[in-house]
Amino acid sequence: MSMSDSDTSSQGGEYKIFRQITRERLLYEMLRSTKTGDSKSTWKVLVMDKVTVKIMSYSCKMADITEEGVSLVEDIYRRRQPLPTMDAIYFIQPTKENVVIFLSDMSGKSHLYKKAFVFFSSPVPRDLVNQIKRDSSVLSRIGALREMNLEYFPIDSQGFITDNERALEELFGDEESSRKGDVCLNAMATSIATVFASLQEFPFVRFHAAKSLDPTTMTTFRDLIPTKLAAAVWNCLMKYKANLTNYPQTETCELLILDRSVDQVAPIIHEWTYDAMCHDLLNMEGNKYVHEVPSKTGVPEKKEVLLEDHDPIWLELRHSHIADASECLHEKMKNFVSKNKAAQIQHGSRDGGELSTRDLQKMVQALPQYSEQIEKLSLHVDIAGKVNRIIRELGLKELGQLEQDLVFGDAGTKDVINFLRMNQDVTRENKLRLLMIYAVVRPEKFEGDKIAKLMELARLPQEDMNAVYNMRLLEGAPNSRKGSIIPFSLKFDVHKKKHAARKDRPGEEVTWQLSRFYPMIEELVEKLSKGELPKNDYPCMNDPSSTFHRTPHAASVRTGEIPAANSVRSRRTATWARPRNSDDGYSSDSILRHASSDFKKMGQRIFVFIVGGATRSEMRVCHKLTTKLKREIILGSSSLDDPPQFITKLKLLTAHELSLDDLQI
Repeated sequence: MSMSDSDTSSQGGEYKIFRQITRERLLYEMLRSTKTGDSKSTWKVLVMDKVTVKIMSYSCKMADITEEGVSLVEDIYRRRQPLPTMDAIYFIQPTKENVVIFLSDMSGKSHLYKKAFVFFSSPVPRDLVNQIKRDSSVLSRIGALREMNLEYFPIDSQGFITDNERALEELFGDEESSRKGDVCLNAMATSIATVFASLQEFPFVRFHAAKSLDPTTMTTFRDLIPTKLAAAVWNCLMKYKANLTNYPQTETCELLILDRSVDQVAPIIHEWTYDAMCHDLLNMEGNKYVHEVPSKTGVPEKKEVLLEDHDPIWLELRHSHIADASECLHEKMKNFVSKNKAAQIQHGSRDGGELSTRDLQKMVQALPQYSEQIEKLSLHVDIAGKVNRIIRELGLKELGQLEQDLVFGDAGTKDVINFLRMNQDVTRENKLRLLMIYAVVRPEKFEGDKIAKLMELARLPQEDMNAVYNMRLLEGAPNSRKGSIIPFSLKFDVHKKKHAARKDRPGEEVTWQLSRFYPMIEELVEKLSKGELPKNDYPCMNDPSSTFHRTPHAASVRTGEIPAANSVRSRRTATWARPRNSDDGYSSDSILRHASSDFKKMGQRIFVFIVGGATRSEMRVCHKLTTKLKREIILGSSSLDDPPQFITKLKLLTAHELSLDDLQI
C-alpha cells in the first residue's frame, strides 16, 4: 500500500498550512487519482462511513467533491441502489465490518459497482488485507487499494480533533478501567499519527510525565495518560518510519502531549473573544448560527449561516475582544454607508427626507451590490449586538472581573461570598463556573464542612456540586486520591502569599482588563520553542534515556536543530481580510491560497495535543504564537469544548447511569 510522495513537511518545498494539505490530499491524491484509463471521464460514487464522512465535510465542500467527478455520496452502512455501470470510491476506516460490507458490495454477479477504488483512513491490519485478497471475484474489480493515513477532523486551519468525544469520561472517570482506557488511547494514537503521516512530519515526542513525590507513591492510570499516549503514538510513528515511502527518517517538528490536568481553568472561565462569546452565549450548533433576515412579506425569515473560514469578517474578528470586534463592525458600517450611494440614500431616507425619482433610480442601480455587502456585514452586527445584550443582561462584566481576579490572586473567599450575596439572580451555570474556578485556586476551601456554606449561598443542587468535586479527577497529583482538589501542577511561585493560578506575563500589553487571562499552553509552547521546557516534567520519547516514568535524566529536545524563535509583537492582520484585486477571496481555494502567504519562511511546526478536550482560548493562542514565534502551531485534542459541554462531561465522570443527552447545565 502506498502513500503520497509529495513533500509537505515544514522542512522542504512550498509551505502549505495544515488544513490546506489535508484538503489537497483528499481532493487530488485520493479523488483525482481515480481518473485513470476508462475511468477518466466518468462520474463516480463516493462511499464513506460515519468517521470518514466527517473528515471529508471538515475539509472540503460538496462543490469541491463534485468538481473531482463525484456525482453521489453514499453511507456504507445504508442499503444502496446498485449502479453497475458506475465506479465507486470507498473512503473508509480499516474495520472488519467495513471490509465485510465492501466485499459484499463488490462480489458475485450482482455487484453494486463496476470498479472500486478503495482508500483506508489508517493502516490496515494484515488479516483484513488477506481477507480482501482471498476473494478473487472482487480483486479483479479493485482499481486501487491504498492507505491514505488521514483519520482526523481538521476543525480549524491550525487545529484538529480525533474521534474521541467521550475521552474525558472514558479516561478520567471515577471508575478507572485500564482496558477501556487503553482502547481509547490506542485509537487516539492511531489518529494522531495519521496527522504526521499526512504532513510527512516526524516529531520529537514530548509528554507531561506523571508526578511522583516519592518512589513509594503508587501511580494510577490517570497519572499516566500522556505517557501512555506518547508511547502509543511513538509505536505508530516507528511503523510509518519503517514502511512509508519518503517518510522522514530524522525529526522535522515537535509534538507536546498534555492532558486536561495541565489547565483546569481554561475550559470554564469566560473567554471574551468574539469567537468564544458566540459559542458560549448563543446556543450555536457547532459553527451554525440561525438569524432572522427581513423578507418581502414583512415577516422575518430564519436563515442558517456557518461562522467559518470562508467568511472574511469572521476570520478577521474571531480572536478579537468582543468590545474591539463591536467597535470594528461599527467602523465598517460607517465606512460602508459613506462609500455606498444606495446606503447613503437608505440612510438619508430614515431622516425623513423625500426621495426623488433620480434618487430612487440611483438606489435601484446600486441595490444588488448593496444587498450582498450589507448582508455579510449586518449578520455580524446582529451577532455582536446580541452577544453584547446577553453580556449586559447576565451581568457578565462583573462576574468576568471576579473570575480573572481569582485566577490572578487578586480576589479571595470574601469576594466570592459578597458576589453571591449581592447577585442572587446570577444564572445557575455562571455560579457553578465561578465556584469551579474558586475550587482550582483554593482547593483547601472544599474540604470537609467548608463547602456547605458556599453550597447553601449559591443555591446549587448536588448535581452541580458534583462537577466541582469531579475536577479532582482531572488532577494527576497523588494528593488527589486523598480527597482534595489540587491546583495546577505548574506552580509559578510556591512562596507567593496570594493564591493564584496565573501570574501576569511580562511584556504583554492587555488592552482590556477582561483579556488578562491566558491558557497554560501559551507559556508551555513558548518554553518548548526556546528549548526551556523542564526536562524532568516533559521527557522526550526520541531519546533512549527517557522511560515511561519521570526520571531525573530524561532528555530534552535537541534545541540546536530547531530554528531560533523570532518575536513578532504586532498582531497579524489575516491576509484574507485585506483588500485584493485578483479575486473575491471567498472561495475555499482562494482562502487557503492567501492564508499560505502568511506562512512564508516558517520554522519547524509545533504540535500540541490535549487529552480530554481543548478550548477556544487555546485555539486562539496557537494562532497568536504562530505569528510571534514564526512557527506554525497546530492544536489537536480529543474534542473542542465550550464551557457548557465541558461541565456536562465533568458531571458524567461520576454519573454512570446518565448519558450526555440526560444532563442539562
